[in-house]
Formats: sequence, structure tokens, C-alpha cells
Amino acid sequence: MPSITVNVDDDLKDRMEQHPEINWSEVTRQAIQEKIETLDVMAELTSGSELTESDVAEIADRINESAHDRVESESEYSDE
Repeated sequence: MPSITVNVDDDLKDRMEQHPEINWSEVTRQAIQEKIETLDVMAELTSGSELTESDVAEIADRINESAHDRVESESEYSDE
């Protein structure tokens, strides 16, 4: 299996070392896998479309903001 090197700053490395039970290589592998899957979906959504990946990312950001606002407003109602 090929390997890659990931550089992190000293603070992050110190914080990672506080959790020796975590397999950081596996965490990194999963994060890369999730990002690749997201990019694949974006490519599929934009293929044959006039939307660019940037357009799709902007739409996704707007959806996320809207969802965040809805969760916050629902949270405010549940606090009352």
C-alpha cells in the first residue's frame, strides 16, 4: 500500500499525542476518502451541466447556512 506524509504544526502534534489511543493514520485516510467521495459527487453533479464546481460549492454553502439557521431557530424555540 502506498504511503503519504502529512505535516502538522507542533501544537496539533502535541494535541494528537494526548490521544495515543487514536490511529491518526486511519483518521487521515478516512478524511481523504470522504473528501474524494465529495469531489466525485460534485463532479457527477456538474457533468453535463452549465454549473461549475464553484457554483455547486456556493449552492452547497447556502444550503448549509440555511440548515444552520433553521437548527439555531429550532433550538431557540426548544429553549423557551
